[in-house]
Amino acid sequence: MTSWFALTLAGLFEIGFTTCMKLSDSFTQHIYTAGFLLCAVFSFYFLSKSLATIPLGTAYAVWTGIGAFGTAIIGIVFFKDPSSTARMILLLLLIGSILGLKFIAD
Repeated sequence: MTSWFALTLAGLFEIGFTTCMKLSDSFTQHIYTAGFLLCAVFSFYFLSKSLATIPLGTAYAVWTGIGAFGTAIIGIVFFKDPSSTARMILLLLLIGSILGLKFIAD
């Protein structure tokens, strides 16, 4: 498994744990609390694996960027979060920044 693939998985599991945190209703819904814990463990595991070859600052920025972008999209699609034009443009800029970090790190 490449470090960048591990980092991508870490970011996707971050989306999972933030979504489960929202659905857990302050950790009172046990199935979502379990989902939160499982996703958090996998997210940190894959983040740690990515650090074998990716610099810490780059890995952390990409990890949080994937999580932030994905969580924002989940919020818009499933939780009726606002989706203004400005917000969508800024989210696209976030993805551009993540891709930029990937390309300059290699």
